Formats: sequence, structure tokens, C-alpha cells
Amino acid sequence: MSVAREVTPDRAIETLSWAADVAQDPALLERKPSRPAPPEWRAVPLSVFREQMGRLLCGKLPEPGLDAIESVGGLDAWLPEVAAMVGFGDNEWRHKDVWKHTKQVVKQSVPRVEVRWGALLHDIGKPKTRRIDERGNVSFHGHAEVGAAMFRKRVADRLGFEGEQRERIHFLILHHLRAAQYDDSWTDAAVRRFYKQMGEGLRDLLDLSRADITTKRPEKRRRGVRQISLLAKHIRDLQEEDSKAPPLPKGLGTVIMQEFGVPPSKRLGDLMKQLIAAVEAGDVESEQPAEYYVAYLAANRGAYGLD
Repeated sequence: MSVAREVTPDRAIETLSWAADVAQDPALLERKPSRPAPPEWRAVPLSVFREQMGRLLCGKLPEPGLDAIESVGGLDAWLPEVAAMVGFGDNEWRHKDVWKHTKQVVKQSVPRVEVRWGALLHDIGKPKTRRIDERGNVSFHGHAEVGAAMFRKRVADRLGFEGEQRERIHFLILHHLRAAQYDDSWTDAAVRRFYKQMGEGLRDLLDLSRADITTKRPEKRRRGVRQISLLAKHIRDLQEEDSKAPPLPKGLGTVIMQEFGVPPSKRLGDLMKQLIAAVEAGDVESEQPAEYYVAYLAANRGAYGLD
């Protein structure tokens, strides 16, 4: 009677560590170990896989590290959603190779672990959403939403992502296209809505968006990076403006209507703008009670057309 041999993770752990080392020193590719069997890969403790993958993703040269882990079966066993992107494209259907693009995005992204995981997973929805029309045009409509759902329903639990890290990676996958949609037509109100919706994940999202520009055409690349930079500046300017305390008290317009008989109209708006200009010129103090400004207007009726 034969006895089944106990499956141990030792060989797979050594192989995983080798792939992470390759992300620091690609010369180690020449020392490729033999490919562990799927049961050996599945026997690797989750904490070990996460630690080594984090080391690989945040390495100086993650592209060869990702090629290494793919070549020995690590992605097939632990990240089949990523393995499905390998060779997906290659110009057969007039779109870029998704795996090559993904590796470049990981390389170009800032070495913060959540951003690097977001970079690795941001396009996992593409294989499920590719559509080719009668003219041969390719689209991936909804791939961000599909990819985010795949992460939430499968990947996150399989890899033990929890709490804020789980939410951040999901957020990056779901919204990774948003910043690239920015152009000069966005109003201040639209930019405010965007940065408030993105919340604390804004910095990571902008960093991922810059990394997601992998075109080989220099002018297109410069234009894409410039648009993200312009969006970031637009956001900073609005945040600085929004952080300033309003120079006039809330409800002052209502008090002016009551005191001077000014109806709700453009005239009232112009009057408020004149007061703000007076504050900015140093003629009037800011952040004072309404009575202060009423007294100022009463003393300067002629200058404000209140005779």
C-alpha cells in the first residue's frame, strides 16, 4: 500500500524568494529553480506569499521579478487573474499587450505597496471585457468596475487584504481611469467634486495615473503626464482657496437687504464683491460681525451707491 507523500511548501518558498530577489538583481534569472507543483504553491503560508510579493513589487526592477514569478507558476497558483493577462493582446487585435503594459505600470509607479498592488491589478478586468466590433476596433468598456469587483469578491479574500489596505487597492482599481479624463473643460466645481470624491486616496490615485501612461509616442506621453500635472495643480489651487476663511460673515447679504432695502439681485452680489475687494485692499477688516460691515456701509453710502 502506497502512502501519499506529504506536500511541503519549502521548494515553493525558495522559488518565491528567488523571484523577489530577481526584482533587485535580474542576473539571478540565470539561476532559475525548477517549477514547483501547484500543490506546493498552494501550501505556501499566506503571510509568506504576501511578504515576498510585497518585496518583489517594491523592488528596484519589478519587471524581471514579475516575469520570474510567472515563469515558475506562482501567478497561476495565487493570482490567476494576473496570469490571464500574460500574452493577452500582442497586437493581434490592435491593442497593447496587457501584461507588458501592467509590468511597465508597476515599474513606473511609486514604490508604496498599496500603489504597486493597485498597479499590478488595475487591468485584471480587461480579459473579461474585451469587445471587438465589425471593423476590428477593440474596447474594454467597464473593465475598471469589473476588475474592482473581481478584487473584492476573489483576490482580496484569497490574499488576506483587510481594512484600509483592502479599501485602498479596491479604490485604485475602480478609479484608475478617472484622472486621465481631465481636460481644460473641467470647471472648478467639477474639480472640487472629483477631489472630494477621491478623498484620502487622491495622492495614490494621481501617482498611479501618471504610471499608467505607457505609450511609446513621446508627444502623447508628454501630453498625458502634463494633464495629470495640471489636474494636480488645479486641485492644489482650489484646496488652498477653500482652506481660507471667508472674509465676510455668513448671512451678511440678508442683513444688508434688511438694513438698506437692497433686493436679492445682481446689485446685492456686486455689493458683496465690493466689500470683499475692500477687505483685500486693507480698507476693511475681515471676519468681523455683520454689524461692523453694516456700519461701514452706512458711513460710506455714496461710495457704495446706497444713497
